Amino acid sequence: MIIVIDALNRDRFSDLVKEMFRLRARVFRDRLGWDVTITDEMEMDIYDSLDPAYVVSLDQDGHVVGCMRLLQTTGPHMLADVFADILEGEPPLRSSQIWEATRFCVDTERLSRGGRATNSISYVTSEVMVGAFEYGRDAGVLDAVAVIDPVMNRVMIRSGNAPYDYIGKTVDMGKAHALAALLDCSNERIDRIRTHAGIDGDVFLSDAEALSLSERGKALRTEPVKSDLEIYCDEQIANATTAKERVDALRLKATLVEKIRSRTDVGA
Repeated sequence: MIIVIDALNRDRFSDLVKEMFRLRARVFRDRLGWDVTITDEMEMDIYDSLDPAYVVSLDQDGHVVGCMRLLQTTGPHMLADVFADILEGEPPLRSSQIWEATRFCVDTERLSRGGRATNSISYVTSEVMVGAFEYGRDAGVLDAVAVIDPVMNRVMIRSGNAPYDYIGKTVDMGKAHALAALLDCSNERIDRIRTHAGIDGDVFLSDAEALSLSERGKALRTEPVKSDLEIYCDEQIANATTAKERVDALRLKATLVEKIRSRTDVGA
């Protein structure tokens, strides 16, 4: 499920944006070992201050499980400034119809526990790509340029999302290599990705749907964990057939909860 967050709605999704930045920190610093700037366990750079669009994938519990950043090439962007060596002295791409796609990542740890197809790493990877290309296509964008490594290039080829061309040369990027790939925002590409991943229907959430899902996720994360005794008492309350049985069960739960809290306070 995809929500696009940009300058128009970013203030409504500040919690999701922070969660996205924390995911980026776990992926790019912790897993890939990139030299990135981390603030309060969030990975951000100067391009996040330029009002990019973020394509964000949410799971059924409202967690951010995938993301990508889209930035116009008419202004500062990473291929022009950070990875200029790829261009071999050629001028950077600059067009209102070409966007740069960067900071793509998925939460492999959470998704590896998902089990179901829609919670798999492959599905979310494809869903983010579909969201990005459909959003770009509808905005009049013809192409996306992405700085990727050879591993990501192979993933894209296998998933029906092979670049149609490359720019410049492959350069060393510390622990990996970097190359610039061109991808058209065409219906044919989108259809190939959808077919490969088995994605049907609209992938986009409305702002209202995304906010509701995000609130559900926050509630799940803050809901206290019940003890076995509390679960047992709740079952007795639910199964009571008379008023007396219900009152007795409520009293039992109150007594047990008080004892549990007293023990916790002493231990603390």
